[in-house]
Amino acid sequence: MSCVEDQLGLTLTLGAGGGGGAAVSIAIILVFGVVAQWIAWRAKLPSILLLLLAGLLAGPGMRSWNPESILVINPDDMFGDLLMPLVGISVGLILYEGGLTLSFREVRSVRKTVALMVTIGAMATWVIAGLAAWSLLGMPLPLAVLLGAILVVTGPTVIGPLLTHIRPAGAVGPILKWEGIVIDPIGVGLAVLVFEAVRLGNLEEATSAVVINILKTVLFGGGLGAIAAFVLLRLFSTFLVPDFLQNPFSLMLVIATFVGANELQTESGLLATTVMGIVLANQSKADVRHIIEFKENLRVLLISTLFIVLGARLDISTMKGLNWFAVAGFVVVLILIARPACVAVSTIGSGLSFREKVFLSLMAPRGIVAAAGAAIFSLALEIEIEAGELTLEGVEQLVPVTFTVIIATVTFYGLIAPVAAKRLGVSDENPQGILFVGATPWVRAVATRLKKRGIRVLLVDTNRINARAAKMEHLDAWQGSILAEHAIEQLDLRGIGRVLALTPNDEVNALALQRLGELFDSSELYTLPLRVSKKDEGKTTVHGIGRHLFSQEVDMDSIESRFEHDWVIKATTLSQEFGYEDWRLLYGPKAVVMFAISPTGQLWIGSAGRQLPAEPGWTILGLVNPNELIFA
Repeated sequence: MSCVEDQLGLTLTLGAGGGGGAAVSIAIILVFGVVAQWIAWRAKLPSILLLLLAGLLAGPGMRSWNPESILVINPDDMFGDLLMPLVGISVGLILYEGGLTLSFREVRSVRKTVALMVTIGAMATWVIAGLAAWSLLGMPLPLAVLLGAILVVTGPTVIGPLLTHIRPAGAVGPILKWEGIVIDPIGVGLAVLVFEAVRLGNLEEATSAVVINILKTVLFGGGLGAIAAFVLLRLFSTFLVPDFLQNPFSLMLVIATFVGANELQTESGLLATTVMGIVLANQSKADVRHIIEFKENLRVLLISTLFIVLGARLDISTMKGLNWFAVAGFVVVLILIARPACVAVSTIGSGLSFREKVFLSLMAPRGIVAAAGAAIFSLALEIEIEAGELTLEGVEQLVPVTFTVIIATVTFYGLIAPVAAKRLGVSDENPQGILFVGATPWVRAVATRLKKRGIRVLLVDTNRINARAAKMEHLDAWQGSILAEHAIEQLDLRGIGRVLALTPNDEVNALALQRLGELFDSSELYTLPLRVSKKDEGKTTVHGIGRHLFSQEVDMDSIESRFEHDWVIKATTLSQEFGYEDWRLLYGPKAVVMFAISPTGQLWIGSAGRQLPAEPGWTILGLVNPNELIFA
């Protein structure tokens, strides 16, 4: 009995730490993180803002209000010495996932610009940020140079969602995507070199150490990352790892690569995981799409927890001790001088338009890597100072200044960039266009009517005759399989926001929507079953993927039959005198409401369970039988 009681006591002890217990704190972190992401999605705000606010609320906010509250999060007490290693591994996984999305094809035409952005442009940012920290914040020069190096990185965790929301046209999207991911290991490596120079003190000794460390970082970080990628490919392509173990095996190898690289050379793990992801993304020996999907889900969870944990570590007293006028000036320098200078020196001879350069200058939010870097280097410097091995003032400013920069830049760029992109003409925000998977005659007829109403349409079909007929009808069309490995990369999806999978094959439609679900919101995926069966009645989705297009009563066969019997798509604008009930009375119960367009050009797509916005001024595009009009 005593043994059981001891085991029970141990279990209760593990689940009950200070302030309500570690289990409660972990639950709070997860709840706050996921809910903040959901609210940000609903409100169309950068999620990092709400995550940092949640961390500040659960950490320093609750500690100053009620230190004994069960809602207080104390990350250092919860994780102890494991905190920073866990943060480092999490950041490594995030960069690995980012590397998996980088295709050489999309950046081929702008590779020179990307290379300059992460080298010469990064140097310009480093110098300007370092000088501003020294002159405005009053930091000692070594600390100011270190802060400048930390702030070289932008934020892929912020840039990614912003690019998804803005959907910039042309080359600026790939440039920002590549810069945001590749610059992170470079910036962290630069910060490590500065840290080593600060720690050594002697300029001659520090210079030789920096050169050696650069070579070791490239060798161990880049080399180990490439080797790990080839090992993974070899195992997958020879079927030595079963399907159900591929994601866990990949996760294990990424973490092992990160830790191994760091053991060989300090902070080279981020470069290793990034290189590993890029190599996997640009090979054709093994299909890694399922790994990408898994890592995307893991990334969301990691970002949610990391920002809250790091935000909860902030000390209110150090925040209050900052000179806020100086910090505001420092942020202004980063936004109005450092970023434009970076873009200016990196885009000389690039062929980018002035508007594209301006937009690039308005996208440099800092994110999780800057936050983690500041926390890690601040802690390392404090340890050196406490051990008496280093004398340096102002180290306590490093973390609060960095977090202030993160909050300020995310807020500024998050609010300004969408508006600027629209004004500059490089925005694809809230696209109304439709990608049709399938180009059969009735699909072409629908696409033609939508195009005449100003809606961009793009048709994809494996059938050469259908694709050619679409082009002959002046429709944008691409002949090939949407399921092909590089099909999506070859399509011009600017202005496209919805997908209608309408091939005469239910399985192909389901696979197409599953594939395109990586790019489009699930609420904007539609399809039609070939036939509606009794078991499908009342369902608003088809096979669980995509909305049931138009209405529950129609299927592919019935739509094709109506077109073959001379039914037509009729456009009718509703008014106060002629509303939807009058439309339905005129065309009868069998008429199908297909689309509706608002006076401002917003497109509504009819589907099972969706209510038509039947307001005056809206135009209904309906499939009707002109020979059977019903008059009251």
